[in-house]
Amino acid sequence: MALGARLPDRHAGLRNNVLHYLEEETGHDDWILNDIEAAGGDRHAAARAAPNVETEAMVAYAWDTIMRGNPVSFFGMVFVLEGSSAALALRAADAIQKALGLPDRAFSYLRSHGTLDQEHVQDLAGSLDSLGDPEDRAAVTRCTRAMYWLYGQMFRGIDRNAGRTTTHKNKLETADEP
Repeated sequence: MALGARLPDRHAGLRNNVLHYLEEETGHDDWILNDIEAAGGDRHAAARAAPNVETEAMVAYAWDTIMRGNPVSFFGMVFVLEGSSAALALRAADAIQKALGLPDRAFSYLRSHGTLDQEHVQDLAGSLDSLGDPEDRAAVTRCTRAMYWLYGQMFRGIDRNAGRTTTHKNKLETADEP
């Protein structure tokens, strides 16, 4: 919503794209919590848990680019998240399910997004194609590069924090160290 409010009038046409994207993404946290529960995890503990610092840094960077920089740079984050999901979600779901022996119902989010995010990438392409100003394109490129790095850090943080909470009964144990 902050993105839509901060878009300059020359990008008024993008506001509808942003609204559509928000509508598409609304409620996905519930899907993930449902999947955590189906995998044997505690959905309420997951909902209350603080995010890893790497995740907070990624979200903070996106917020900062909207609030202090060129707001269209946010599409760089969308590119990374939607593109990665479209490319990897289905394979990741299959690999995780096989490795942990989890039920199909524990993968509603990943499996639905492997397909849905392919559509989102096509929608994003239209938004990006509308950016003719070299400064806008450079802002998106800069954000994209930063997001790829931050996204990688987020996944590295999973390894760093592995075992701190039990996410599946009898699959992961709670670590003793903080």
